[in-house]
Amino acid sequence: MAPPPQRRALGALFLVLALMLAGVATAAADAARHEARLAVIAFAAGALALWLGLLAFRALRNSPS
Repeated sequence: MAPPPQRRALGALFLVLALMLAGVATAAADAARHEARLAVIAFAAGALALWLGLLAFRALRNSPS
C-alpha cells in the first residue's frame, strides 16, 4: 500500500514557490516602467503565484492534523 500523501509539506512548498514568484512579479512590474516587454513577465509570474498560492491554501486547509 502506498504511503499517504504529505499534503502539509506540499502546501508549504507551494507557498514558498508562490511567494518567490510574487517577488519576481513585483520586480518585473517595477522594471516594466522602463521596459514595456517586461509586463508580460510580470503578468505571467503573478498568475503563477496566484495559482500556486491557491494550491497551497487548498493543501494546507485540507491537511489532516
